[in-house]
Amino acid sequence: MSETSLVTIRQAVAEDAATIADFNQAMAWETEQKKLATETILAGVTALLRHPDRGFYIVATTETQVVACLMITFEWSDWRNGLFWWLQSVYVRPNYRRRGIYRRMYAFIQHLATNHSPEVCGLRLYVEQDNARAQTTYKALGMAQSPYLIFEQLAD
Repeated sequence: MSETSLVTIRQAVAEDAATIADFNQAMAWETEQKKLATETILAGVTALLRHPDRGFYIVATTETQVVACLMITFEWSDWRNGLFWWLQSVYVRPNYRRRGIYRRMYAFIQHLATNHSPEVCGLRLYVEQDNARAQTTYKALGMAQSPYLIFEQLAD
């Protein structure tokens, strides 16, 4: 049995908050060289875990540790009379990458969306424009690049 076959995918619980916050800090540094304040990110993760109306996390675990996470947030579409689930904050520990863990997490989300959430009309994510490896992975799972660009204005 391979090490990856021993990985379990489940919804995150409050006890996972510190690990998820650590993963978010690592991802922000890897992808954008941004340093996230520990207390802010931990408060943000904890807030989502306490308010399932905003979204939820899933984690991939071995017998001894959490090795990956993914956050889902919700966007109502009046055009479709349904919810888009946005996949965000995807992180896999470096020594567990390229082993199919993200593929299994994506399948878990698809199953939840299809079988347990009839309002879900689609899955969406955004990816750094220069992250070719991630884009290749998403395309291999059946996702297509949308024609939309993202604009933002952050509050001070």
